[in-house]
Amino acid sequence: MFKNNSVVIPPGGGKHLTEASGQVLSMKLFGRETGGSVTLFEQAVPAGSKNSWLHLHRDSDEIAWVLEGEFTFKIGEQVIAGGPGTCAFLPRNVPHAWKNSGTGPGRVVFLYTPAGAGRFVEEMVERPDEGELKKRLEESGWEVLGPNPL
Repeated sequence: MFKNNSVVIPPGGGKHLTEASGQVLSMKLFGRETGGSVTLFEQAVPAGSKNSWLHLHRDSDEIAWVLEGEFTFKIGEQVIAGGPGTCAFLPRNVPHAWKNSGTGPGRVVFLYTPAGAGRFVEEMVERPDEGELKKRLEESGWEVLGPNPL
């Protein structure tokens, strides 16, 4: 971080986390670095892989921007598919889920604003044990509603 609170992450920079599912998160901006304004990361997603739950965020809006591959999003009652360039706004308190519905790997940029819901993703870099997982989800404003229906 610079003296004026700006943050610049070079290509390939940031913190990286590989999940058991094979998804790779490249954390670019942490809430603690942006004064709580945003959390931003890129996620590489193998074909057929999806997020774990149908869920909502009580305190943050989420934006998903597809860079590569084909993704399906469930946002409320709508189910929408899109490829590179697709941008989805996932408002706070609206249930949502997603999956890579293409035949190849995909990449998506996710942004949370304010950074609240992104705290959970940031903390995943620390690899919390299962006992801490639900507690950290709730503290970060996530509400798990059930399994991913996609």
